[in-house]
Amino acid sequence: MGFTFAINATNEGSLNKLTIKPTGLTEQKGPIEVDIDGSVTNAEIADLDVNGFPEVYAYVNSAGSGSYGSLVGYAVNKGKSMTEIYLPPIADDKKHNAGYMGHDEFAVFEGTFVQRFPIYRAGDANAAPTGKTRQLQYKLKPDEAGWKLVLDKAFEY
Repeated sequence: MGFTFAINATNEGSLNKLTIKPTGLTEQKGPIEVDIDGSVTNAEIADLDVNGFPEVYAYVNSAGSGSYGSLVGYAVNKGKSMTEIYLPPIADDKKHNAGYMGHDEFAVFEGTFVQRFPIYRAGDANAAPTGKTRQLQYKLKPDEAGWKLVLDKAFEY
């Protein structure tokens, strides 16, 4: 099974368009187009659920001093089509969003999806965090409407 993905982002301002053009799918032939708030900083292809079909992960950071991160992700469904991957917003995680002020980094690392960011203490300026770094590691799981990244481990260093 040969799948390829052409990933293009306009990255011309704070609001942009991300286009993913898959080839090799049996049912989905057209591109996926997504409006994004920020610029794509990197993209990776992986198979985190080890089902023999790839996923596309595009990392977006918002404009401005916070550089708040988000994910645009899609999983190949049995070689036929692609379904969106959902990453829960860090704002919804009351335990792990303490000290969060953006500056996210994302990566696929050793079979997990990783989100990393500096921890800010009270009084820290946005450009000068004095806390540690928090790393959240997620596993890809099937969900009702597609795929979801589920928190597996969290630690600070």
